[in-house]
Amino acid sequence: MKDKLDFSKKSLGKFVAMVVVLSFLVGGMAGALFGIIGGSIASDYFAPAIDNILGGSPLNSGSSTNFGSRNITVEENSATIDVVKKVSPSVVSIIATQDLSQLYQQTGPNIFPFDNFFDFGFPNLTPPSGKQEVSSGTGFVISKDGTILTNKHVVSLPDAEYSVLTNDGKRYDAKVLSVDPFNDIAILKIEADDLDAVEFGDSDAIQIGQTVIAIGNTLGEYRNTVTRGVVSGIDRTITASGQSGTETLEGVIQTDASINPGNSGGPLLNLAGQVIGINTAIDREGESIGFAIPINEAKTAIESVEKYGKIVRPILGIRYILITPAIKEQNDLSVDYGALILKGQNVEDLAVIPGSPADKAGIEGNDIILEIDGQKIDEDHSLARMMRKYKPGDTVTLKILHDGKEKTVQATLEEYSND
Repeated sequence: MKDKLDFSKKSLGKFVAMVVVLSFLVGGMAGALFGIIGGSIASDYFAPAIDNILGGSPLNSGSSTNFGSRNITVEENSATIDVVKKVSPSVVSIIATQDLSQLYQQTGPNIFPFDNFFDFGFPNLTPPSGKQEVSSGTGFVISKDGTILTNKHVVSLPDAEYSVLTNDGKRYDAKVLSVDPFNDIAILKIEADDLDAVEFGDSDAIQIGQTVIAIGNTLGEYRNTVTRGVVSGIDRTITASGQSGTETLEGVIQTDASINPGNSGGPLLNLAGQVIGINTAIDREGESIGFAIPINEAKTAIESVEKYGKIVRPILGIRYILITPAIKEQNDLSVDYGALILKGQNVEDLAVIPGSPADKAGIEGNDIILEIDGQKIDEDHSLARMMRKYKPGDTVTLKILHDGKEKTVQATLEEYSND
């Protein structure tokens, strides 16, 4: 199932949807919009007060009040408070600064970047001058020496400078070490020592219904805002739309913990205070529907930066669509699963990139990749998601349907490059 989303964004960042081999990218930039802070404030704060008054004990055994449930609530509130105290020092605000006068000169008055922000132009607007803060998002510290994890779209503005504001009010210049070409992940570095780093959890172990906590730079204004909810769904495939286009994410976590503009890049936490996801997108057509990238997806990116100094991803070199039963019927295909290799609408959007691993393996347009290393490719096991577990140099075995006949080929994956 694919859900239509909006990115949680305000910034001017540009995305280029890439279909070269793995997944599309995702987005959600911070915003200085307006927000409504909601939630069960009464249940979160009045219950502990009642417990204090009652001394934590029932007044009489015949009371119809559910004191057991109240005690569970108190315990959960206490756990939430502990998590916030533990993790808040690790959550940072990421601020983008641009020289708007240069940007204005490059684009011209007719496409000034803030035109049509409220659906009308500003023809008599005086051109801005100098550097200004244009957007903000959230990130979190993953090493004591200043390595920070966030969303790629938080640091995607062209010619922007980035700075990090820590929880204690200190501001640091930030360098973007690397961005993931196939996922909404970026890694930054600041020159700092002895920072509080988060603890990673296991996103594969999460359960629907478990309590989660989100911390972020809400609306680009309210630092370290805390919201709480539950895991509403796992392994979602979503299509997110923003000012810069449409992107796709697979295997994401759905939560009803409020994720507002500006929360992008912040941590989604379990009650042990471990990061299990990176908040990335919201559904503006629904209520309390947010999505987070599983932290296990980011672990390989972090390991890659530690080893190579950048995020390294493998490439097969194909353009494809995932076959579903509906697509099978619409296109009169012989199978209802697999990856159908197709060229794009533009002349340069080839089905198979010349010289790529797929090309060297003899894969052609209109072939269908049925399996990779014995794993069937379907909606629950997409090619994009499976490819993320491999590294450049790995050799994979592909079962191909070519001209109605099955065959097996091997392809040695190469490192992705956007040059």
